[in-house]
Amino acid sequence: LPIVPPPLDDYKPTGTGEPPLAKAKEWVRYSNKALRETNTMPQWAGSCWYYLRFCDPHNDQRFVGKEAERYWMSGPKPGSVDLYVGGTEHAVLHLLYARFWHKVLFDLGYVSKPEPFQRLVNQGIILGEDNQKMSKSRGNIVNPDDVIDQHGADAFRCYEMFMGPLEQMKPWSMRGVEGVARFLARVWRLLMTENQAGAWELSGKVKNVEPDKAQQKMLHATIKKVTQDIESFSFNTAISQMMIFVNAFTNVDTIPVSAMRSFLGLLNPFSPHIASELWEKLNAKFSDAPGDITEQRWPIYDERLLVEDEIEIVIQINGKLRDRMKMPMLATEEELESAALSNPKIQDRIAGKTVRKVIVVPKKLINIVV
Repeated sequence: LPIVPPPLDDYKPTGTGEPPLAKAKEWVRYSNKALRETNTMPQWAGSCWYYLRFCDPHNDQRFVGKEAERYWMSGPKPGSVDLYVGGTEHAVLHLLYARFWHKVLFDLGYVSKPEPFQRLVNQGIILGEDNQKMSKSRGNIVNPDDVIDQHGADAFRCYEMFMGPLEQMKPWSMRGVEGVARFLARVWRLLMTENQAGAWELSGKVKNVEPDKAQQKMLHATIKKVTQDIESFSFNTAISQMMIFVNAFTNVDTIPVSAMRSFLGLLNPFSPHIASELWEKLNAKFSDAPGDITEQRWPIYDERLLVEDEIEIVIQINGKLRDRMKMPMLATEEELESAALSNPKIQDRIAGKTVRKVIVVPKKLINIVV
Protein backbone atom coordinates (compact mmCIF):
# COMPACT_ATOMS: atom_id res chain seq x y z
CA LEU A 1 0.00 0.00 0.00
CA PRO A 2 1.19 3.57 -0.58
CA ILE A 3 0.20 4.53 2.96
CA VAL A 4 0.29 2.87 6.38
CA PRO A 5 -3.05 1.18 7.09
CA PRO A 6 -4.88 2.01 10.33
CA PRO A 7 -4.72 -0.30 13.34
CA LEU A 8 -7.78 -2.54 13.66
CA ASP A 9 -8.87 -4.76 16.52
CA ASP A 10 -11.00 -6.89 14.23
CA TYR A 11 -9.97 -8.04 10.73
CA LYS A 12 -12.87 -10.46 10.29
CA PRO A 13 -15.16 -10.15 7.25
CA THR A 14 -17.83 -7.51 7.68
CA GLY A 15 -20.64 -9.61 6.23
CA THR A 16 -21.78 -6.64 4.17
CA GLY A 17 -19.44 -7.10 1.23
CA GLU A 18 -17.21 -4.32 2.41
CA PRO A 19 -13.55 -5.10 3.14
CA PRO A 20 -12.23 -5.08 6.74
CA LEU A 21 -10.66 -1.62 6.21
CA ALA A 22 -14.19 -0.19 6.03
CA LYS A 23 -14.42 -0.70 9.82
CA ALA A 24 -11.92 2.16 10.36
CA LYS A 25 -14.60 4.82 9.92
CA GLU A 26 -12.49 7.83 10.86
CA TRP A 27 -9.57 6.70 8.69
CA VAL A 28 -11.86 6.07 5.71
CA ARG A 29 -13.25 9.61 5.89
CA TYR A 30 -10.31 11.46 4.31
CA SER A 31 -12.20 14.79 4.22
CA ASN A 32 -15.71 16.11 4.10
CA LYS A 33 -15.74 15.47 0.36
CA ALA A 34 -13.57 12.38 -0.01
CA LEU A 35 -13.45 8.78 1.24
CA ARG A 36 -10.44 6.50 1.06
CA GLU A 37 -10.60 3.50 -1.26
CA THR A 38 -10.79 0.35 0.86
CA ASN A 39 -10.47 -2.26 -1.88
CA THR A 40 -6.72 -2.83 -2.15
CA MET A 41 -4.78 -4.56 -4.92
CA PRO A 42 -3.94 -8.24 -4.33
CA GLN A 43 -0.38 -9.57 -4.43
CA TRP A 44 -1.00 -10.55 -8.05
CA ALA A 45 -0.59 -6.89 -8.98
CA GLY A 46 3.12 -7.10 -8.18
CA SER A 47 3.84 -10.58 -9.48
CA CYS A 48 2.25 -9.80 -12.84
CA TRP A 49 5.04 -7.49 -13.99
CA TYR A 50 8.08 -8.40 -11.90
CA TYR A 51 9.91 -9.67 -15.02
CA LEU A 52 9.73 -6.15 -16.44
CA ARG A 53 11.14 -4.64 -13.26
CA PHE A 54 14.09 -7.02 -13.45
CA CYS A 55 15.14 -5.16 -16.62
CA ASP A 56 15.54 -1.86 -14.78
CA PRO A 57 15.38 -2.43 -10.99
CA HIS A 58 16.93 0.89 -9.91
CA ASN A 59 14.77 3.21 -11.99
CA ASP A 60 12.91 5.57 -9.63
CA GLN A 61 11.02 7.35 -12.42
CA ARG A 62 9.31 4.48 -14.29
CA PHE A 63 8.54 0.83 -13.65
CA VAL A 64 10.94 0.13 -16.53
CA GLY A 65 12.83 2.49 -18.80
CA LYS A 66 12.17 2.44 -22.54
CA GLU A 67 15.77 1.65 -23.48
CA ALA A 68 16.14 -1.07 -20.84
CA GLU A 69 12.86 -2.70 -21.86
CA ARG A 70 13.78 -2.74 -25.53
CA TYR A 71 17.27 -4.05 -24.79
CA TRP A 72 16.17 -7.00 -22.67
CA MET A 73 12.88 -7.80 -24.41
CA SER A 74 14.00 -7.31 -28.02
CA GLY A 75 13.92 -10.03 -30.65
CA PRO A 76 12.01 -11.15 -33.75
CA LYS A 77 9.37 -13.13 -31.84
CA PRO A 78 6.26 -11.62 -30.22
CA GLY A 79 7.08 -12.87 -26.72
CA SER A 80 9.15 -10.79 -24.28
CA VAL A 81 10.62 -13.40 -21.91
CA ASP A 82 12.25 -16.21 -23.91
CA LEU A 83 11.35 -19.00 -21.49
CA TYR A 84 9.02 -19.26 -18.52
CA VAL A 85 9.24 -22.37 -16.34
CA GLY A 86 6.54 -22.87 -13.74
CA GLY A 87 4.09 -25.28 -12.20
CA THR A 88 0.79 -26.15 -13.83
CA GLU A 89 -1.10 -24.10 -11.24
CA HIS A 90 0.43 -20.98 -12.82
CA ALA A 91 -1.25 -21.63 -16.14
CA VAL A 92 -4.69 -20.54 -14.91
CA LEU A 93 -3.80 -17.90 -12.35
CA HIS A 94 -0.49 -16.05 -12.58
CA LEU A 95 0.06 -16.43 -16.33
CA LEU A 96 -3.50 -15.36 -17.13
CA TYR A 97 -3.22 -12.20 -15.04
CA ALA A 98 0.34 -11.45 -16.21
CA ARG A 99 -0.78 -11.65 -19.83
CA PHE A 100 -3.71 -9.30 -19.15
CA TRP A 101 -1.46 -6.74 -17.46
CA HIS A 102 1.16 -6.99 -20.21
CA LYS A 103 -1.37 -6.43 -22.98
CA VAL A 104 -2.74 -3.38 -21.19
CA LEU A 105 0.80 -1.99 -20.90
CA PHE A 106 1.39 -2.77 -24.59
CA ASP A 107 -1.81 -1.02 -25.65
CA LEU A 108 -0.76 2.01 -23.61
CA GLY A 109 2.66 2.03 -25.30
CA TYR A 110 4.76 1.23 -22.23
CA VAL A 111 6.21 -2.07 -23.54
CA SER A 112 7.39 -3.05 -27.02
CA LYS A 113 6.09 -6.63 -27.28
CA PRO A 114 2.44 -7.78 -27.33
CA GLU A 115 3.09 -10.98 -25.35
CA PRO A 116 4.83 -11.42 -21.98
CA PHE A 117 6.29 -14.90 -22.55
CA GLN A 118 7.51 -16.60 -25.71
CA ARG A 119 7.64 -20.16 -24.39
CA LEU A 120 6.11 -21.87 -21.37
CA VAL A 121 7.31 -25.13 -19.82
CA ASN A 122 5.34 -26.70 -16.96
CA GLN A 123 7.51 -28.98 -14.86
CA GLY A 124 5.84 -32.09 -13.46
CA ILE A 125 5.17 -32.64 -9.79
CA ILE A 126 7.54 -34.91 -7.85
CA LEU A 127 5.42 -37.45 -6.01
CA GLY A 128 6.27 -39.37 -2.87
CA GLU A 129 7.73 -42.86 -3.02
CA ASP A 130 4.15 -44.17 -2.69
CA ASN A 131 3.19 -42.44 -5.97
CA GLN A 132 0.99 -40.00 -4.06
CA LYS A 133 1.31 -36.23 -3.87
CA MET A 134 3.63 -35.32 -1.01
CA SER A 135 1.84 -34.14 2.14
CA LYS A 136 2.39 -34.18 5.88
CA SER A 137 -0.81 -36.13 6.44
CA ARG A 138 0.44 -38.98 4.23
CA GLY A 139 3.87 -38.90 5.82
CA ASN A 140 5.59 -39.17 2.44
CA ILE A 141 7.43 -35.85 2.34
CA VAL A 142 11.09 -36.01 1.30
CA ASN A 143 13.30 -33.47 3.07
CA PRO A 144 16.02 -32.30 0.65
CA ASP A 145 18.37 -31.55 3.56
CA ASP A 146 18.30 -35.19 4.62
CA VAL A 147 19.12 -36.38 1.09
CA ILE A 148 21.94 -33.86 0.76
CA ASP A 149 23.39 -34.83 4.14
CA GLN A 150 23.49 -38.48 3.08
CA HIS A 151 24.41 -38.33 -0.62
CA GLY A 152 25.55 -34.76 -1.31
CA ALA A 153 24.08 -31.83 -3.21
CA ASP A 154 25.38 -33.06 -6.59
CA ALA A 155 23.63 -36.41 -6.31
CA PHE A 156 20.40 -34.70 -5.21
CA ARG A 157 20.54 -32.19 -8.05
CA CYS A 158 21.54 -34.75 -10.66
CA TYR A 159 18.85 -37.22 -9.60
CA GLU A 160 16.10 -34.62 -9.91
CA MET A 161 17.09 -34.22 -13.56
CA PHE A 162 17.55 -37.95 -14.10
CA MET A 163 14.10 -38.93 -12.79
CA GLY A 164 12.39 -38.62 -16.15
CA PRO A 165 10.99 -36.08 -18.63
CA LEU A 166 10.77 -32.62 -17.08
CA GLU A 167 7.05 -32.16 -17.74
CA GLN A 168 5.90 -35.51 -16.34
CA MET A 169 4.83 -36.40 -12.80
CA LYS A 170 7.48 -38.64 -11.25
CA PRO A 171 7.67 -40.61 -7.98
CA TRP A 172 10.69 -40.05 -5.75
CA SER A 173 12.98 -43.03 -5.20
CA MET A 174 15.85 -43.20 -2.74
CA ARG A 175 17.21 -46.16 -4.70
CA GLY A 176 17.37 -43.84 -7.70
CA VAL A 177 19.33 -41.29 -5.67
CA GLU A 178 21.75 -44.02 -4.64
CA GLY A 179 22.17 -45.04 -8.29
CA VAL A 180 23.07 -41.49 -9.32
CA ALA A 181 25.45 -41.23 -6.35
CA ARG A 182 27.21 -44.38 -7.60
CA PHE A 183 27.53 -42.85 -11.06
CA LEU A 184 29.18 -39.74 -9.61
CA ALA A 185 31.50 -41.98 -7.59
CA ARG A 186 32.52 -43.68 -10.86
CA VAL A 187 33.22 -40.25 -12.36
CA TRP A 188 35.49 -39.50 -9.38
CA ARG A 189 37.31 -42.83 -9.64
CA LEU A 190 37.74 -42.37 -13.39
CA LEU A 191 40.17 -39.52 -12.72
CA MET A 192 41.27 -40.16 -9.14
CA THR A 193 42.97 -43.04 -7.38
CA GLU A 194 43.56 -43.76 -3.71
CA ASN A 195 47.20 -44.05 -2.67
CA GLN A 196 48.63 -46.25 0.09
CA ALA A 197 48.11 -43.51 2.65
CA GLY A 198 44.41 -43.45 1.88
CA ALA A 199 44.54 -40.04 0.17
CA TRP A 200 43.03 -39.34 -3.24
CA GLU A 201 45.34 -38.24 -6.05
CA LEU A 202 45.05 -37.80 -9.81
CA SER A 203 45.24 -41.12 -11.64
CA GLY A 204 48.41 -41.88 -13.55
CA LYS A 205 46.24 -42.94 -16.49
CA VAL A 206 45.33 -39.32 -17.17
CA LYS A 207 47.85 -38.05 -19.73
CA ASN A 208 48.26 -35.20 -22.16
CA VAL A 209 47.72 -37.31 -25.30
CA GLU A 210 45.31 -37.13 -28.19
CA PRO A 211 42.18 -39.33 -27.98
CA ASP A 212 42.17 -42.29 -30.34
CA LYS A 213 39.54 -42.64 -33.03
CA ALA A 214 37.01 -44.50 -30.86
CA GLN A 215 37.49 -42.08 -27.96
CA GLN A 216 37.03 -39.08 -30.24
CA LYS A 217 33.83 -40.52 -31.59
CA MET A 218 32.46 -41.21 -28.11
CA LEU A 219 33.45 -37.73 -26.91
CA HIS A 220 31.86 -35.85 -29.79
CA ALA A 221 28.73 -38.03 -29.71
CA THR A 222 28.39 -37.14 -26.01
CA ILE A 223 28.93 -33.43 -26.63
CA LYS A 224 26.26 -33.46 -29.34
CA LYS A 225 23.76 -35.47 -27.30
CA VAL A 226 24.14 -33.48 -24.08
CA THR A 227 24.05 -30.14 -25.92
CA GLN A 228 20.87 -31.00 -27.81
CA ASP A 229 19.22 -32.59 -24.78
CA ILE A 230 19.80 -29.50 -22.65
CA GLU A 231 18.20 -27.33 -25.34
CA SER A 232 15.14 -29.63 -25.38
CA PHE A 233 15.03 -30.02 -21.56
CA SER A 234 15.73 -33.75 -21.89
CA PHE A 235 18.06 -33.75 -18.91
CA ASN A 236 17.50 -37.41 -18.09
CA THR A 237 18.78 -38.65 -21.45
CA ALA A 238 21.72 -36.23 -21.28
CA ILE A 239 22.79 -37.86 -18.01
CA SER A 240 22.29 -41.31 -19.56
CA GLN A 241 24.71 -40.36 -22.34
CA MET A 242 27.29 -39.19 -19.81
CA MET A 243 26.96 -42.55 -18.06
CA ILE A 244 27.74 -44.26 -21.38
CA PHE A 245 30.77 -42.00 -21.77
CA VAL A 246 32.13 -42.91 -18.31
CA ASN A 247 31.66 -46.62 -19.01
CA ALA A 248 33.56 -46.28 -22.30
CA PHE A 249 36.57 -44.66 -20.60
CA THR A 250 36.61 -46.68 -17.38
CA ASN A 251 38.88 -49.57 -18.41
CA VAL A 252 41.18 -47.86 -20.92
CA ASP A 253 44.93 -47.76 -20.36
CA THR A 254 45.29 -44.06 -21.12
CA ILE A 255 42.78 -41.29 -20.43
CA PRO A 256 43.31 -38.16 -22.59
CA VAL A 257 43.12 -35.04 -20.45
CA SER A 258 41.49 -33.08 -23.28
CA ALA A 259 38.57 -35.53 -23.39
CA MET A 260 38.13 -35.23 -19.63
CA ARG A 261 38.16 -31.43 -19.85
CA SER A 262 35.27 -31.53 -22.31
CA PHE A 263 33.39 -34.11 -20.29
CA LEU A 264 33.67 -32.09 -17.07
CA GLY A 265 32.34 -29.07 -18.94
CA LEU A 266 29.27 -31.09 -19.89
CA LEU A 267 28.87 -32.47 -16.38
CA ASN A 268 29.22 -29.09 -14.68
CA PRO A 269 25.59 -27.88 -15.05
CA PHE A 270 24.36 -31.16 -13.57
CA SER A 271 26.94 -31.77 -10.82
CA PRO A 272 28.87 -28.54 -10.34
CA HIS A 273 30.73 -29.43 -7.14
CA ILE A 274 32.40 -32.64 -8.29
CA ALA A 275 33.06 -31.19 -11.77
CA SER A 276 34.77 -28.13 -10.29
CA GLU A 277 36.81 -30.24 -7.85
CA LEU A 278 38.05 -32.57 -10.59
CA TRP A 279 38.83 -29.59 -12.82
CA GLU A 280 41.08 -28.18 -10.11
CA LYS A 281 42.80 -31.56 -9.77
CA LEU A 282 43.56 -31.49 -13.51
CA ASN A 283 44.81 -27.91 -13.29
CA ALA A 284 47.25 -28.89 -10.56
CA LYS A 285 49.08 -31.13 -13.06
CA PHE A 286 48.18 -29.87 -16.52
CA SER A 287 48.32 -26.31 -17.85
CA ASP A 288 46.34 -26.86 -21.05
CA ALA A 289 43.21 -25.02 -19.85
CA PRO A 290 43.92 -22.52 -17.05
CA GLY A 291 41.16 -20.89 -15.06
CA ASP A 292 38.05 -22.11 -13.31
CA ILE A 293 35.64 -24.50 -15.02
CA THR A 294 32.95 -21.81 -15.05
CA GLU A 295 35.20 -19.63 -17.21
CA GLN A 296 35.49 -22.20 -20.01
CA ARG A 297 33.57 -22.23 -23.28
CA TRP A 298 30.96 -24.88 -23.87
CA PRO A 299 32.43 -27.88 -25.75
CA ILE A 300 31.71 -28.02 -29.48
CA TYR A 301 31.28 -31.26 -31.41
CA ASP A 302 32.62 -32.00 -34.89
CA GLU A 303 29.98 -33.68 -37.04
CA ARG A 304 32.70 -35.18 -39.26
CA LEU A 305 33.96 -37.28 -36.36
CA LEU A 306 30.51 -38.83 -35.94
CA VAL A 307 30.30 -40.28 -39.43
CA GLU A 308 30.08 -44.07 -39.35
CA ASP A 309 33.04 -45.27 -41.40
CA GLU A 310 33.28 -48.70 -39.80
CA ILE A 311 30.75 -51.45 -39.30
CA GLU A 312 30.67 -54.63 -37.23
CA ILE A 313 30.59 -57.78 -39.34
CA VAL A 314 29.39 -61.10 -37.94
CA ILE A 315 31.47 -64.14 -38.87
CA GLN A 316 29.68 -67.49 -38.98
CA ILE A 317 30.83 -71.04 -39.69
CA ASN A 318 28.06 -73.23 -41.04
CA GLY A 319 25.52 -70.67 -39.83
CA LYS A 320 26.80 -70.47 -36.24
CA LEU A 321 28.23 -67.28 -34.77
CA ARG A 322 31.96 -67.62 -34.18
CA ASP A 323 33.32 -64.06 -34.02
CA ARG A 324 32.78 -60.41 -34.90
CA MET A 325 35.12 -57.93 -36.54
CA LYS A 326 35.22 -54.24 -37.46
CA MET A 327 35.55 -53.43 -41.14
CA PRO A 328 35.46 -50.22 -43.24
CA MET A 329 32.01 -49.33 -44.55
CA LEU A 330 33.37 -49.34 -48.13
CA ALA A 331 35.11 -52.72 -47.88
CA THR A 332 34.53 -54.94 -50.91
CA GLU A 333 33.24 -58.52 -50.71
CA GLU A 334 36.72 -59.79 -51.50
CA GLU A 335 38.21 -57.76 -48.64
CA LEU A 336 35.54 -58.99 -46.23
CA GLU A 337 36.13 -62.61 -47.25
CA SER A 338 39.89 -62.27 -46.93
CA ALA A 339 39.62 -60.64 -43.49
CA ALA A 340 37.27 -63.37 -42.24
CA LEU A 341 39.45 -66.23 -43.45
CA SER A 342 42.55 -64.66 -41.90
CA ASN A 343 40.87 -64.15 -38.53
CA PRO A 344 42.86 -66.21 -35.94
CA LYS A 345 39.74 -67.60 -34.25
CA ILE A 346 38.30 -68.67 -37.59
CA GLN A 347 41.58 -70.22 -38.73
CA ASP A 348 41.68 -72.37 -35.61
CA ARG A 349 38.16 -73.67 -36.30
CA ILE A 350 38.62 -74.42 -40.01
CA ALA A 351 42.15 -75.84 -39.75
CA GLY A 352 42.34 -79.11 -41.70
CA LYS A 353 38.92 -78.56 -43.27
CA THR A 354 37.95 -77.63 -46.77
CA VAL A 355 36.15 -74.34 -47.25
CA ARG A 356 33.43 -75.15 -49.74
CA LYS A 357 31.77 -71.74 -49.94
CA VAL A 358 31.97 -68.24 -48.42
CA ILE A 359 28.69 -66.32 -48.36
CA VAL A 360 29.07 -62.56 -47.94
CA VAL A 361 26.11 -60.38 -46.98
CA PRO A 362 27.50 -56.84 -47.38
CA LYS A 363 27.62 -54.75 -44.18
CA LYS A 364 26.12 -57.62 -42.17
CA LEU A 365 27.77 -61.02 -42.06
CA ILE A 366 30.05 -63.62 -43.58
CA ASN A 367 29.10 -67.28 -43.46
CA ILE A 368 31.89 -69.81 -44.10
CA VAL A 369 30.63 -73.21 -45.19
CA VAL A 370 32.99 -76.15 -44.53
